[in-house]
Amino acid sequence: MSGGTQLSYSHGTSATALLGETIGGNLRRIAAMLGGSEAVVDVPTGRRWTYRQLDADTNALARGLLAAGVEARDRVGIWAPNCAEWVLLQYATAKIGAILVNINPAYRSHELSYVLRQAGVRLLVSAESFKTSDYRALIGEVRDGLDQLERVIYLGTPEWDRLLGLGATGTAEAGAAHAGAASGRDGSDALQLREAALAFDDPINIQYTSGTTGFPKGATLSHHNILNNGFFIGEMCGYTERDRVCIPVPFYHCFGMVLGNLACTTHGACIVIPAPGFEPSATLRAAQDEQCTSLYGVPTMFIAELGLPDFGDYDLTSLRTGIMAGSPCPVEVMKRVVSEMHMSEVTIAYGMTETSPVSCQTRADDDTERRVSTVGRVHPHVEVKIVNPDSGLVLPRGEPGEMCTRGYSVMLGYWNEPERTAEAIDAARWMHTGDLAVMDAAGYLNIVGRIKDMVIRGGENVYPREIEEFLYTHPAIEDVQVIGVPDEKYGEELCAWVKVRPGAELTAEEVRAYCSGKIAHYKVPRYVRFTQDFPMTVTGKVQKFKMRETSIIELGLEAAGQTRTA
Repeated sequence: MSGGTQLSYSHGTSATALLGETIGGNLRRIAAMLGGSEAVVDVPTGRRWTYRQLDADTNALARGLLAAGVEARDRVGIWAPNCAEWVLLQYATAKIGAILVNINPAYRSHELSYVLRQAGVRLLVSAESFKTSDYRALIGEVRDGLDQLERVIYLGTPEWDRLLGLGATGTAEAGAAHAGAASGRDGSDALQLREAALAFDDPINIQYTSGTTGFPKGATLSHHNILNNGFFIGEMCGYTERDRVCIPVPFYHCFGMVLGNLACTTHGACIVIPAPGFEPSATLRAAQDEQCTSLYGVPTMFIAELGLPDFGDYDLTSLRTGIMAGSPCPVEVMKRVVSEMHMSEVTIAYGMTETSPVSCQTRADDDTERRVSTVGRVHPHVEVKIVNPDSGLVLPRGEPGEMCTRGYSVMLGYWNEPERTAEAIDAARWMHTGDLAVMDAAGYLNIVGRIKDMVIRGGENVYPREIEEFLYTHPAIEDVQVIGVPDEKYGEELCAWVKVRPGAELTAEEVRAYCSGKIAHYKVPRYVRFTQDFPMTVTGKVQKFKMRETSIIELGLEAAGQTRTA
């Protein structure tokens, strides 16, 4: 390789130092500076907290947990949709050094049982129900087989109120009653003693990442991991105490609890909870009524909001920024978000649970083209390299390869799974993401697919994202996902799942005709399937492996799928 070749490596140098404190210490510091500023608004219930009240109520809950016998590094599970109680528990567990285990609200008994057992959850805090899920019944199904699960507390019950320190008046000021129960014999506060014994590198959170095969893995994250990631995400968005952030993405996921809650509290901004689960109209109403300056979502959420029949009736002029993340954003959708939702400073963030999660983000001063066509540049204090997946060598800029990240944000490891940790994090502490990316000459990154999603058709590497971006330019197409399906002749062929805009009509022949002459012949989808929706995770990520399974059956390609390849 010639000496002049620029390699796909970038380091996020920064004049802003990392925060060397625990989550509880940071909240206390912010509350001391901005005690009267609004910290949390739970729109469905009308409840509000200032920073002073949030700090006091999380102290009361922390003392309640201490009185209940929760030790440092004990695992405390939370199984609930978005609500203020979720936020209180997030910060209270951090203050006592307990490890919060985030449980997906969509889990059923099999997944719930696995996570509770694998993490060794001692105390589970749960909603009683959500949507069609009866959480009490599901917990009843699995509890007999979980010896380590000592206690389940349901939100809204007297037991939860006692944990919060609520007295007969129903106010959290009564939390002082817990102070006595949770104090040392010499009169010192047990909470202060516990916090003094915590280090910012201690594990504080387990988030389960769902793979396409096998059981989910528990990414174990520290105070240092997620506090700093939340802080620098907020820095990229320019947050101050004047910002109000509408968070319709789930708290159980990094998007909600780190990009959302921690980005807010590290800057004194306000967390606005529009609804327990995602509802397009509730989200826009909250953004309007609470004068939000920032709005979050995965691309499918923004598509749903823009698609509301009364979208034009919402006053969104208070918005200036936001974050779109979770999956690649169609360029056309991004342009509408900027122009029609007034989010001129909206940023794209890229990351994964194992990296706390964000490792790349666009900046507000990036030009429009870069903000709609890349995931930005490497985050402060983080390194990124693009490597050949086979050799591990760093590739020249402009060549696609696997993105690897390194820095303060890389998880401690998968909970109790050293072998799976070693598969993901190499000896030099690089996290191998499994994502295919390209770094340009200026250090901007573009995600071109997953290593496992890449389609190899007749020896040609085809990246579904490229074809999806092209098909989004068709005026009748609202959403599209492209996958590979088995083919006896070419090894794989392309199949496009297309969602047509309301009132529009489209045929498979018209889709292929639109591609002809504009993209290479081998990139034109052989199969086109029209659909009203895509199989999704609860966070809005499309599950392409399920699309592939469905397509193989519908197209009768089972035999081709069993063809052996070298």
